[in-house]
Amino acid sequence: GPIVDGKSSTDGKHDVLCPHDLSRVIGKMKWAGPKDIEKAFEATKKAQPTWDEKGGVARADILREMGNKLEENMDFFIALMSREGGKTLADGVAEVREAVDFCRYYAHEAETHFNQPTRLPGPTGETNHLSLHGRGTFVCISPWNFPLAIFTGQVAAALAAGNAVIAKPAEQTSFTAFEAVKLFLEAGVPKGVLHLLPGDGETIGAPLTKHKDLGGVCFTGSTEVARLINKTLADREGPILPLIAETGGMNAMFVDTTALREQVIDDIVSSAFGSAGQRCSALRIAYLPDDTADMLIDGIKGAMDELQLGDPALPSTDIGPVIDKDAETTLVNYLNGLGKNAKILKRVAPDGLPEKQTFFFPTLIEMKNIESMEREVFGPVLHVVRYDPDRLNKVAPQLEAKDYGLTLGIHSRLESFSREVRDAVKVGNTYVNRSMTGAVVGVQPFGGEGLSGTGPKAGGPHYLQRFAVERTVTVNTAAQGGDPDLLNLT
Repeated sequence: GPIVDGKSSTDGKHDVLCPHDLSRVIGKMKWAGPKDIEKAFEATKKAQPTWDEKGGVARADILREMGNKLEENMDFFIALMSREGGKTLADGVAEVREAVDFCRYYAHEAETHFNQPTRLPGPTGETNHLSLHGRGTFVCISPWNFPLAIFTGQVAAALAAGNAVIAKPAEQTSFTAFEAVKLFLEAGVPKGVLHLLPGDGETIGAPLTKHKDLGGVCFTGSTEVARLINKTLADREGPILPLIAETGGMNAMFVDTTALREQVIDDIVSSAFGSAGQRCSALRIAYLPDDTADMLIDGIKGAMDELQLGDPALPSTDIGPVIDKDAETTLVNYLNGLGKNAKILKRVAPDGLPEKQTFFFPTLIEMKNIESMEREVFGPVLHVVRYDPDRLNKVAPQLEAKDYGLTLGIHSRLESFSREVRDAVKVGNTYVNRSMTGAVVGVQPFGGEGLSGTGPKAGGPHYLQRFAVERTVTVNTAAQGGDPDLLNLT
């Protein structure tokens, strides 16, 4: 249940079900209410100034301790995410590691940029310093597809910059968030600085983004919800607040005839069907060259036959369930609504799955073009389109016109082709001759543009600054007898 001012409320009534077996109740979760929202904002308003004054070094020590605690509890979180979020063991290991990376990376950034004021150049007779400070209370709204990594990354970034945080996790994975907040508090985050308010978007999310004491919003989720938050922030009275949003993508891969067949197939299958296609970076559209499309499609079909669907807690499982019945229904409706422009080429339909479950079979669809696609299909659905690589200028504009800009894949041994695709399709993260998922913190900062987000990129060198305000101090040193720093020059 909610954790407000260090106190948790656990007399929950909402059943949390296991997505791969809906007959299993993992536990009961209590949703937060209006009183919890007010108590959380009251506590953060009192606690945030002291937290900001601690400075980046002290906050970094706490974040590093959080990273250590996550490592110590890795097995627990892997098991919890498998049961609550349907994550395979491999995905669970990667997720805990990413959460740890966020803590340590933002700790380093806090030490570097939020320690002492930076001396700026200026004329003799005055000093100029620039310092970064927290904005106040950030509301962090995180998704269910990365219930630990994105949740931890959002919270750690806001804390590192000197903000207090009210975290609103996805309803489907609130247990994971609950356990993560407990660890943050154990690591040394003051109880008044971090609060957890689980609940649905209308009851909790909307009032949080309207609150008079709000300092900013960090959001990962759908483009539609990001627009609602943006409108809410624009309409509210008071200061103009930042929205840091990472949303979906209509992600494509362009393949030419020089690409290595086995590598292409492996990267397409893992990028499209890994994590049951429930990554914002996942491959949705594969553009295959006319000359080799049949060969590549046959290979993709064969690789799909080898995918193992089942209990995500089993080491043999490649693909777990989609998150819930709503997600499954959305995908089923999409397939049922396919028009003449599309043809289903392959569906993986294994036997022996539980009757009450939310598995959606990996699906391969061939389309003549993507004109009928209006938004991303969030699940294990791959669309293939045949095209002539020599006429990229006829195909790429259709994709660019969708206004998404998250991830892009390119498979080619020609640098000229890679450059041509990158020039034609503008996205936040481009991957050449590799899979399109699994961005590494500090190495591949992640985030899109256009309908795919506001930036700056999570896990990158410009991220924390968006959570902060900048303040400069200019002093006329001549009026006090000169600049003391000049006396120290040798």
